[in-house]
Amino acid sequence: MITATGKAYTLVSKNGGASRKGFNTASYEEIKSAEVADSYFHRTLDVLRARGMENTPVHVEVAYKTSNPEEWFVVAGLDEVAHLLEDVEVEARSVPEGTVCHPNEPILTLTGPYGAFAEHETAILGFLCQASGVATAAARCRIAAGDRPVISFGARRMHPAVTPMIERAAYLGGCDGVTINVAAEALGIPASGTTPHALVLVIGSTEEAAKAFDETMPKEIPRTIIIDTFDDEKFGALIAARAIPDSIYAIRMDTPGNRRGDFKDLMSEVRWELDRHGFENVKIFASGGIDVDYILHLNPVCDAYGVGGYIAASPMIDYSLDIVEVDGVDRSKRGKRGGRKRLLQLEDGTRRVVPSTSTAPEGSRDLLQPLGDDHPASVSALRDRVLAQLATGDYPL
Repeated sequence: MITATGKAYTLVSKNGGASRKGFNTASYEEIKSAEVADSYFHRTLDVLRARGMENTPVHVEVAYKTSNPEEWFVVAGLDEVAHLLEDVEVEARSVPEGTVCHPNEPILTLTGPYGAFAEHETAILGFLCQASGVATAAARCRIAAGDRPVISFGARRMHPAVTPMIERAAYLGGCDGVTINVAAEALGIPASGTTPHALVLVIGSTEEAAKAFDETMPKEIPRTIIIDTFDDEKFGALIAARAIPDSIYAIRMDTPGNRRGDFKDLMSEVRWELDRHGFENVKIFASGGIDVDYILHLNPVCDAYGVGGYIAASPMIDYSLDIVEVDGVDRSKRGKRGGRKRLLQLEDGTRRVVPSTSTAPEGSRDLLQPLGDDHPASVSALRDRVLAQLATGDYPL
């Protein structure tokens, strides 16, 4: 049950014990001190200490294993891993953040006494799995949309404590903008946004909401006006365009799914009406349940997309962290490729995973470098890295 304590509320468990105060998120100190680790890592170290083996040297690798060789993903979250390990006795090597990788390619290796980093496995995988999933979903939307803008709309679908991480990964993966101010400031870009249904509902009409927004907002903020709060879409689009004809940039269509029918056909109708009334310059922005398939379907008539849950709540990249060498001896569990490995990029741009003892072909280079060595100063540079790879590769959706 919930009991009031002054102005705050404390959740009380059935046995009478109070839960965490405030928000249900781990603090910086709890993450850095490995209090977020799975309990079996703590217990494993207790056992190894009892045997005097906690400092046994190991080599571990993080990779994503699947039977589908055509799968691909964007590596993200290495910035937080680097911060977590900055005071830890471990040699960490990784691919550059923003690298588009494939199954079985090691993206991170750790070498050192097992006890130094064992309890950080939970956080390391958490950082990488979720951020890479978000970045990969953003990259898929980027490919599907072509040169049409894609804005991350998904912060409201996830816990606000992880909003900056989600928006960073979405932008890194190829989104053109994000909507949350604190995240945009960290990225060094302006926050994106349109008018919400709430503004129209409170003011009372699309026309007056458009005028009020235009009168109030600085000129550099694009006038993208929601048009389907009260009105049929083709009439709402004309109402918005006529309300602020000299400054309107786009209309936003966020029609509920149960009223859409064929959204592409509805959008084509809006485009027709805008064009025949002299508003050819007004763009159409789509939001609400947008995913890769919807983007591909709407591309012939849509100019930009706001993508929410498909990016923010995307499936994680299911990396695993595995020991492949113990005290200098190859040792790995069943189903894993044993021994240290190198990830080589060949002269022709292809990659090859080889045992560390193999001689590298002439002209090849190791992609696994000291963690953070190849980290650009800005996330925009990481985004450019991703976009350059997506432009030259064959990445099936």
